[in-house]
Amino acid sequence: MCKGVNGVTWETESLMGIPKPSPWSRFCPRSAMSHVGLLVALMLYTAGGGLVFQALEYPAELAKQEFHRERLFTERWNLIQFVSEAQSNWTDDLLKDAISGQLAIYEKVLEEASSSGLALEVENNFPAAEEKWSILQAVFFSSTVLTTIGYGNIVPVTFWGRLFCIFYALIGIPLTLTVIADLGRVFATVVSVIAKQLPAMPRCCSKVSEANPASQRSLYAFWAVGFLFIYLSAGAGLFKMWEDDWTFYDGFYFCFITMTTIGFGDLVPKRPKYMLLCTLYILIGLALTSTIIELVRRQYARSWQQLRALSGPLADTLRRLGDAGRGVDVSALHNDLRKVLTVVTMPRFSGKDGLTDKRQLEWEAAVEAVIRDITAPLPSQQKPPIVQIVIYESSV
Repeated sequence: MCKGVNGVTWETESLMGIPKPSPWSRFCPRSAMSHVGLLVALMLYTAGGGLVFQALEYPAELAKQEFHRERLFTERWNLIQFVSEAQSNWTDDLLKDAISGQLAIYEKVLEEASSSGLALEVENNFPAAEEKWSILQAVFFSSTVLTTIGYGNIVPVTFWGRLFCIFYALIGIPLTLTVIADLGRVFATVVSVIAKQLPAMPRCCSKVSEANPASQRSLYAFWAVGFLFIYLSAGAGLFKMWEDDWTFYDGFYFCFITMTTIGFGDLVPKRPKYMLLCTLYILIGLALTSTIIELVRRQYARSWQQLRALSGPLADTLRRLGDAGRGVDVSALHNDLRKVLTVVTMPRFSGKDGLTDKRQLEWEAAVEAVIRDITAPLPSQQKPPIVQIVIYESSV
């Protein structure tokens, strides 16, 4: 707990008559350092995992690309040599069928090489289209493992890489969930402090909120979802600037699929220099999204409970109370309800109908008798008389 002057807490100062400071003065550097420490620990764990993944998978990626590059050159040379030799020895029909078969083999090799990350540029010796396991890509992959998003655009293929991924996720996922929950609590605290500093609502709105707390909670959930869409829109604008071939809709779709941890992997950022910023954006967004989804889920639960409370006839409720066997006298409750309904359904007589005051007094006496009958305790519930026995012992 943060302390005020001379180690006295703010609550003690308020009881002593000292003016209570603003909520912002409760800022505790020690508490803030704990939150920052958790975030820094997660970032270091993510970076360390990226370095290990790169060390395990990058040599395998180079070997795979070199294998497909040599295979491409070999099949290309075989195709050229086959065509040059077959023109002088075979007829046109046989030549056509043979070349078609050889071309099919070469096209299959081209497809496999392209899927392995090679650019189909013969003059440049089939260079790598992109490095799948560069340092930034590896760190981004480790972040998708820890956040359980898993785009699937790059995956470990070596035995040791997959084994490390298993243990890395077992340790890192609980740490990530802890950081996300901690950030969610920080966001909730900041929002509550900001809400207290906002000016008071108009009198008409405050009356509506006090009269119907459920509508106020629904309004909070609506504003939370609106803020989430604003955050997603901001991310969509950033990705539209970073990625040349992305539209605003593509960026918004990617942000939504990412923040909800669906992670289809059909759209993934390709600019390596923005991967670290993308990782930080995703981490903060996951904390916001989880907090807002929990808020909306609670609102759904309250609405469902209210709906269940309002649905169903009264007889079923009374029958369930009787079946519970918790000492509820359902028959007596039925009789009391009949008496109340009888009183309520009785016509209220007034002098305008030409009736006398005597009739009015009789009706009021009947109502009072029914109320006394209902509120009177049952004979079984009356307390038995208490007998006190006093034993006095003297010293004589």
